Amino acid sequence: MANVLVIDSRDTVGVALMDLPAGTAVELNGGRPTSLVTTELIPFGHKIALVAIGPGETIVKYGASIGVAVDDIQPGMSVHVHNLKSVRGAAR
Repeated sequence: MANVLVIDSRDTVGVALMDLPAGTAVELNGGRPTSLVTTELIPFGHKIALVAIGPGETIVKYGASIGVAVDDIQPGMSVHVHNLKSVRGAAR
């Protein structure tokens, strides 16, 4: 049964469909194979990194940019306000 939702093939994060304790094997919707394991608790509805994301790199959810990484983010880590800076509505 899927425990992480991914909408678009460009997504760098997925969304937890339930609380995922550290060490949980990630099962993507659609039965897509992955060897990804959570590295920390990912609460229901929160984002999980699907790939390595470096500082300043764009984070993509549902096929759209939701901001940039402010730290190194490794696959399986939580992606939230502590390591993501929203650029929506920011002055350019």
